[in-house]
This record gives sequence, structure tokens and C-alpha cells, in this order.
Amino acid sequence: MSEDMAAPAFDAAFRARFETLLAWRRDVRRFRRDPLPEGAIGRLLAAAALAPSVGHAQPWRFVHVASPDRRLALAAHVDAASGRAAQAYDPARAAAYRALKLHGLREAPSILAVFCDETPAAGHGLGIATMPEMLRYSVVMAIHTLWLAARAEGIGLGWVSILDPGPVAALLDVPADWSLVALLCLGYPECETTEPDLLTSGWQDRRPVVLVER
Repeated sequence: MSEDMAAPAFDAAFRARFETLLAWRRDVRRFRRDPLPEGAIGRLLAAAALAPSVGHAQPWRFVHVASPDRRLALAAHVDAASGRAAQAYDPARAAAYRALKLHGLREAPSILAVFCDETPAAGHGLGIATMPEMLRYSVVMAIHTLWLAARAEGIGLGWVSILDPGPVAALLDVPADWSLVALLCLGYPECETTEPDLLTSGWQDRRPVVLVER
């Protein structure tokens, strides 16, 4: 960007619409099976690449799961991990857990796995000597940027986290120095809402922001 370019003015109307976008950014688990339009994934990845990254390392690595067999294997893996997780709860909470819809791996038209390259050539190690986890935080920033861009196009996203990263990385045959950060389902939601499923299901109410002053 040229130094003499004027910065855009984000007026009150824009800020209000941005707040609306944040409110409608929900973790979607129930998807329609309609395919995403051609070019949608490319646009979302281009938006994700605008996210900040430590040392400008851009350590995010995306894998589009196009294989039906791999998709089914991922769904079976998550279902098994979910079954094991349920055993950690008391009976009442376990019943509530099993009633939740926890992923859309079988229904969502597109599946993305997002990895962090732990040894990126870019960035020259800036900012990670004492906090190497900043690479993964950078990937999370890219995911959130992608999430907002998807919502702006009416596309829902669900982040699947009940899994074992090692077997998922092996299933997707990625380099050994890539660490799994997210498994994402993308598609059009069955229904639209500003309320998280885990709130409406009674799993967890909203809690106030904690601010500590020192």
C-alpha cells in the first residue's frame, strides 16, 4: 500500500453492520447439502490470508478434504472420540452431551483441515524464540478471518475439535512438521440464528467478560 493512500473511514453504519456480522457468526453443526458456489473456497482462503501472523510467517496450511473415503473416516474418528468423551461426564451430563449435534462432517458440502507449519521458511523466526505457540495463534487468526468472510457470504462454519490430531494428520497424509489446528465444516446452515446451539440446548449460558486490572 502506498504511504500517501488515505485510510478508509469506517463510519457508524459500517461499525453497526460489523457488529451484526459478529453476532451472526455462529458455530454451525446442521448443514444443507447444497454445494458451495464455484470459487467460494478460493475467496475464503484469500480472505484468511489477510490475517495477521507472527513475523509475517503465514504458517497456515489448508487441506481440502475432497475424498469421500477420507471424509467418512474423519466422521467415524470424531464419533468414536465423542463416545469416549461422553464417558467422562456424570450420567445426566452425559445424556445431555449425547443429545448434542457435534459435527456436520457427513452433511456439509466442504471440509477443510487447517494446519500450522511449525517450521515455516517465511518469517525468519521473528517473534517465536520465546513464544513458539504464536505460530498456532496466527493460524487461529486466519481461521477466524475466514469464518467472518464465510458468514458475510451466508456460508456457515463449524469447528470440530473432538478428535485426536495425530490420527487425523496421518489420515490426511500431511508433512510431519504440520500440526492440526482445526477441522472445519463449511456449507449453508439449515437454520439461521444469533444464539449458539450450546446456549439454546441448555449446555452453557453466556457469561460476562472478565476484565482484571493491575
